[in-house]
Amino acid sequence: MDEKTKRQIELHSAGATVRHKSSFEELEHYSNELKLEPDFIKKWCVPFYMFQINNTNEFIEKLEPIKADLNNEVVKNLLGDFNWRTRIVGAYFSTIMDLKEVEDIIGIHLLKSQVCYAGTGYCLTLASFNTKNGIEYLKKYLDYYLIQKHLHFDQRDAISALKWTDQLNGTNEMENYLDLYKDWVSDKYAQNLEDSFKGFESQMESLNKIKTAYNNI
Repeated sequence: MDEKTKRQIELHSAGATVRHKSSFEELEHYSNELKLEPDFIKKWCVPFYMFQINNTNEFIEKLEPIKADLNNEVVKNLLGDFNWRTRIVGAYFSTIMDLKEVEDIIGIHLLKSQVCYAGTGYCLTLASFNTKNGIEYLKKYLDYYLIQKHLHFDQRDAISALKWTDQLNGTNEMENYLDLYKDWVSDKYAQNLEDSFKGFESQMESLNKIKTAYNNI
C-alpha cells in the first residue's frame, strides 16, 4: 500500500469522510503537538465515544472511577486530536465540566467541520454554555452551511442548539434561519425540525443529569 492510500484510509477512519473547501479554511484551529498515547485513548476515549448519551447511568458509572483525574488538560488533548471519537468525548466533558475556556476551540472546530459526528457534540456544548460568543459561532455556522446544499453536516443540530438558547434567553434567533433551513433540506434529506429538536433536547437533558452527578461525585 502506498503512502497516499494509507493516508486516505487514516483520514477516513478519523472521520474526515467528506473533504471540502469553506470560507473557514484559514481559521487556525487547536491541534495537539504530539500524537495521543494508546493508554490515554483507552482511558479517556474508548469508554465514552460510542456512548448513547441518553444512557446516563452507565456514563456516570464509567466516569466515576476516573473523575479525580479529569482536568482541563485532558479535555484539551481530546479536542486537539484529529479524530471524531476523541473530539466528541472532549465536547461531552467540556459540557459536564462547564469548561468555557475551550469555547473558541469548539466553535472553530464546528465552523471548519473537519470530521463527521463530532459536530453534534460541539453544538450541545455551545448550547450548554449559552454565551453570546457561542451563539455567534452557531449563527456563523448556519449562515454558511445552510446555503451549502451539497453538504449535509450538522445543520440540524446547530439550528436545534439555537432554539435551545432561544428558549433560555427569550430570544428568536432561530426564526431567522427557518427559510434557509427549508430551502436547504431536500426530499432525500428531508428532516422534521421538531423531531430534530426533541432529539437534541433529550441529549441536553441527559448531559445535564451527568453534569449534576459529576458535581456530586
